[in-house]
Amino acid sequence: SYTFSKYFELPYTTKDILADFDCSYEKKILELPNYLGEITYLEFLKRYIQRNISIFDSVAEIAIREMLISPILVEICDQTQSILYIEYSVNVNEQLKGTFDYYLVSQNSLLVIEAKQSDLKRGFNQLAIELLALDQWVDSPNAILYGAVTNGYNWKFGILQRQEKHIIEDTKLYRVPEGLEELVRVLVGILSNPNLSR
Repeated sequence: SYTFSKYFELPYTTKDILADFDCSYEKKILELPNYLGEITYLEFLKRYIQRNISIFDSVAEIAIREMLISPILVEICDQTQSILYIEYSVNVNEQLKGTFDYYLVSQNSLLVIEAKQSDLKRGFNQLAIELLALDQWVDSPNAILYGAVTNGYNWKFGILQRQEKHIIEDTKLYRVPEGLEELVRVLVGILSNPNLSR
């Protein structure tokens, strides 16, 4: 029996872990949806995040989540009229069960976000498994499921192409606070972009 967090602890490569689920894997730069419209809260969010960075001093995951990650997600959900679930429990089977740190549901898209204190590489292993679980958990017409793993300062995205059962890990990192606008535009883009099966 494995929970999602157990996959973070495994010493194996993403490719080897996913092979057990008959899922293929590659790393490349992803062409993620990018929202080009106005983001009215961007300056507020930049100041808010910058202030939070300057006043908190902790490596605890809960502090990172509350000070750096949640404020971004709340604003994005407000703009895209998405629902934000925190600590969302999923139980597909003995290999695919556990809790998503954040699960965002919009009219157009689904997004899982895994918060990690450190080690985004092994964090991606856990995210990949969470995307496979989400694929079986939801009844949704979405052709692609999106995910991100973050330590608050760096964000790494991944996608599951559902029909092909293929996971792609983005080789690009989005950095906070300096790349906050680019990150926000991608997150809003994902939640705003119709992504239906053909």
